[in-house]
Amino acid sequence: MNPLRQGIRSFDAWLSRQQAIHPFTEDRDCLLRWQLAHLRTDLTLPHGAIPPGTPVILFHLWNERIPAMPAQGADLAWSLRFYRRIRYSLHLAAIHLHQTSELEQVRAIGGITAHFGSAQEACALFERLGFSIYPYHRPLGAFGEFWENFYTWWLIWAYNPASLGHRKFWRLKRVEFWTSREAFLQTYLG
Repeated sequence: MNPLRQGIRSFDAWLSRQQAIHPFTEDRDCLLRWQLAHLRTDLTLPHGAIPPGTPVILFHLWNERIPAMPAQGADLAWSLRFYRRIRYSLHLAAIHLHQTSELEQVRAIGGITAHFGSAQEACALFERLGFSIYPYHRPLGAFGEFWENFYTWWLIWAYNPASLGHRKFWRLKRVEFWTSREAFLQTYLG
């Protein structure tokens, strides 16, 4: 493996440990890990308002497990496989959330996602998965978002370079996705 790619992967593993991002299952088909955090800003969900400081779960892609994208880019087969594995991963997360008494205080589930396409495309996927979409709250402003995007670009290059294809760095955008604990469990425990 390319030494730079290996270095990025090692740094990503170290950073995940530092930020307490960890698996909630060892199921090989799971594409997500999570992080227990506290809401930084108030959040108004369709099911009610959640104040800052409330315990939440933040999802993170499990980069090593994302299916390798074909050289020509995402085709229908790859997209369907990825979508099914994300839904399955959310189901596994709901089971673990429901069965873990230490997580009873968690009131919302969500995260931040980076995307290259239009905001409408990203929103459509997450809404189909049961989440509401919100503007990204940049804790470090535009300067911080640039470095977050730079790191995301490097991660994609290190783990799944074919997915970069002809995409341009400056088209990388971020949004937040959220749902309430109750809505999440109702959607994914059924």
